[in-house]
Amino acid sequence: MASEKLREKEKFNMWWQEPVTKLKGIGPKKALEFENINVVTIGDLLNHFPRQGCYLDYSHVKTIDELTTDGSMQLFRGSIVRLNNRRSMRNMKYATITVGDGTGFAEIVLFGAQTYMTRVYHTGDEVFVIGKVGLGRTAKSVTAASLSHVKDEKAEAPGILPTYALSGSLTQNNVRSAVRQALALARKELPECLPAPLLRAKHFLPRLEALENIHFPKSQELLEKARQRFIFEELFFLQCGLLHHRVEIKRDSRGIKMARSGKLVDRVRSQLGFALTDSQKKAWQEIDDDMQSPEPMNRLVQGDVGSGKTALAMLALAKAVENGYQGCLMAPTEILAEQHYQEMQKVLEPAGIRTALLTGGLTAKRRREVLEGLADGSIQAVVGTYALIQDAVVFHSLALAITDEQHRFGVAQRAKLQDKSQYAPHVLIMTATPIPRTLALTVYGDLDVSLMKGMPPGRKPVQTLCYTEEKRAAVYKGLIHQVQEGHQAYVVCPLIEESEGVDARAASDLYDELTHGYLKGIPCGLLHGRLKPEEKDAVMESFARNETKVLITTTVVEVGVNVPNATLMIIEGADRFGLAQMHQLRGRVGRGSAQSYCVLLTSSTNPVTLERLQIMRNCSDGFLLAEKDLELRGAGQFFGLRQHGLSDLYIADILRDTDTLVEARKAAQWAMNDPQIAREVEQAAATTQFDGRFERIFNA
Repeated sequence: MASEKLREKEKFNMWWQEPVTKLKGIGPKKALEFENINVVTIGDLLNHFPRQGCYLDYSHVKTIDELTTDGSMQLFRGSIVRLNNRRSMRNMKYATITVGDGTGFAEIVLFGAQTYMTRVYHTGDEVFVIGKVGLGRTAKSVTAASLSHVKDEKAEAPGILPTYALSGSLTQNNVRSAVRQALALARKELPECLPAPLLRAKHFLPRLEALENIHFPKSQELLEKARQRFIFEELFFLQCGLLHHRVEIKRDSRGIKMARSGKLVDRVRSQLGFALTDSQKKAWQEIDDDMQSPEPMNRLVQGDVGSGKTALAMLALAKAVENGYQGCLMAPTEILAEQHYQEMQKVLEPAGIRTALLTGGLTAKRRREVLEGLADGSIQAVVGTYALIQDAVVFHSLALAITDEQHRFGVAQRAKLQDKSQYAPHVLIMTATPIPRTLALTVYGDLDVSLMKGMPPGRKPVQTLCYTEEKRAAVYKGLIHQVQEGHQAYVVCPLIEESEGVDARAASDLYDELTHGYLKGIPCGLLHGRLKPEEKDAVMESFARNETKVLITTTVVEVGVNVPNATLMIIEGADRFGLAQMHQLRGRVGRGSAQSYCVLLTSSTNPVTLERLQIMRNCSDGFLLAEKDLELRGAGQFFGLRQHGLSDLYIADILRDTDTLVEARKAAQWAMNDPQIAREVEQAAATTQFDGRFERIFNA
């Protein structure tokens, strides 16, 4: 395959991979400035698209009489009537050039280095002028101006000009000149990258015409056509890469085909202590079928808060053990790992499955015992933290790798866990973070997805209330009542900034305020991101043991332990949180049989803010809230694509281009199901995508 790709590359003159220093006017110093805007090669330059709306429309030449004095950039044409070098009252040099066209006069004001224009232009010269037009004392005043000679009467206006992101001393003219040179190279040789049937069906511009019109549009209509082509192209190749990766995993991996579930799985199911909900049954059937296939499972279980994902993990682990293999579960924190271990002891151990916990907090002796048990196969199911992926951990026969709250782990960490097996292990990923369908298509395009909604029997929906600052005293009076009734509570303070130091101070300030005020005399704990791991664990364990009655915390508690006795969650500064994040926090309560409450406190009186918070009162569906959050706050509030091993998007926007994303997904499925088209797409990713982004996805 590698040699085929090399031969395919050799068919083309790969001019787009040459450094920008090959272009006229770009030396080493200027190249460094281009590098600051992520432009290293000529291909990078062509992919450095102007942002949406960042174009100056100079396709219409105005008369001086038509110019509006609103400070906007405008284009007009006229003859130079007068040039003057002047000094201000503060003895600063400046110059003026007066231009007339028969309808009026405009005075161009030049400062600093711009005064050189009085030496380049002369009285009587016909010029195009672009500048900011305002009202002067005797004529319309033009500043920030650029002039160019009108060489003949048929000379055309500059047209629609792009404006690019810049760095250092780079100017728009620097980038425009470089892009024009790159486009000249493209006109000599530019392979198409989209399959011909797709180009015809979608009526897309050819790639060269699209590139010319994304940079220097001939009209607004052609600019929009170019944008739509590149948005689709980017999402199409991204989806093709994800589908290709998924097929490669299943084709090249030697999976473990397991038998139908038997008595051990039935025993574990009976140990759960409750009947599976319809949603759990459906998800378990999908997992069960996957594990009975010779192809390795690669499944995401996306379950809303409290939907019972852990039960599915227990059943999957039992199935692996029943077939003579080991299974592991990796959690992001020690406290969460310990909670999963307690569940294993309650559900798996009575069924005869030997379990273990592996975290950094184990004694040397216990750690040695666990490592030996994993190596000789006597430990059949293990739960742990990052400790599971250390080199010292060797499994006898790992067949199932489960990760909980998987977005907390990097791609490399998850891959390292899977590499612990001599086979291609079945992979089960669990998350309680509700991800909108459109975002999931992009981030999890290479996974099968099981959605779980609803709550296990016996749990009551959490009542959500929203109050402004004047009700704060009453809210904390309610908290005291909950404690007096024998329950516990969380108080979450907002993350003011992304700095953990600020986060810690905010939590500490709130802790001091509450423990010296409303909560004086009540055992309280403080949890924030600046604490050491062992300190965090100690605080959480005290809360879990009901020694601490109120936990004052930042969002580090979002993925926390199961404390059924906690019945109240107060979110201070609720207007600072996204809906999906508040839903995650709300999921910390309502885990027992008692009625639980979530109170949103805000000092804001903005009607739009209060309306947004009311959505939380009326909706307990995390997936609907995530869709609403995506609509209100944008995709950046969820996950950065780079965290998932994907490239940043150059021109597409998941929120804005939802419909195009769905179309691109369908087109990618069509393309990757046709062997000939799939080969063409992969070759295009290797040879014609200018910066190799999509080749990296195909080869992930």
